[in-house]
Amino acid sequence: MKLRVLTLVALAVLLSRLPVRADDSPAAAPQPDKDGFYSLFDGKTLDGWKVGKNAESWKAEDGMIQVHGPGPSHLFYVGPVHNHDWKNFHLKAQVMTFPHANSGIYFHTKYQEANWPDQGFEAQVNATHGDWKKTGSLYDVVNIRDPHHVDEKWFLYEIIVRDKHVELKIDGQTVCDWTEPADFKPPAGHPGRFIQHGTFALQGHDPGSETHFKEILVKPLDD
Repeated sequence: MKLRVLTLVALAVLLSRLPVRADDSPAAAPQPDKDGFYSLFDGKTLDGWKVGKNAESWKAEDGMIQVHGPGPSHLFYVGPVHNHDWKNFHLKAQVMTFPHANSGIYFHTKYQEANWPDQGFEAQVNATHGDWKKTGSLYDVVNIRDPHHVDEKWFLYEIIVRDKHVELKIDGQTVCDWTEPADFKPPAGHPGRFIQHGTFALQGHDPGSETHFKEILVKPLDD
């Protein structure tokens, strides 16, 4: 009898630790689409994402993640897909900027409560902000002046990382193609900006910046 009670208690503890949906059934494991891409955004909520300071800048609405408000503020993916940790991957996101917006998509980063993330690279998002480093820049590593897109229109942003190679694409056009050299030294002010592994983060830069994101998909690539 005692053994049976202990077994039931152990089973109850195990079930209590499983993720649960609103209908109280265990949550299904994330599934890829036919091309191997997993969705990081459910189109309705910020479930699976975590923000530190200035959290009021972020909301999920109308199938989009919208950022507009106090900054800097960063929204980190902390959900179940690939245990929110990638080295080699192909990320795709639909992005729309508004006039004078500055934002970015970080990769190989980790959650940080405040300030600019110390770890990882920033794929810049900026068509008309005063900063001359525009969309498609691998910020402070490879900087470009032409954003290759316009405000108030959706564009496809792709980030592809294979080993030491990084490729950034705007609407299918490669605008940054960089391989980390063996003697690479991270740029000043970014000691953690080198190829490693980590999660993704979206950036809210300043109160005057408004940027929208949707259809955020990632495909893990072989290490």
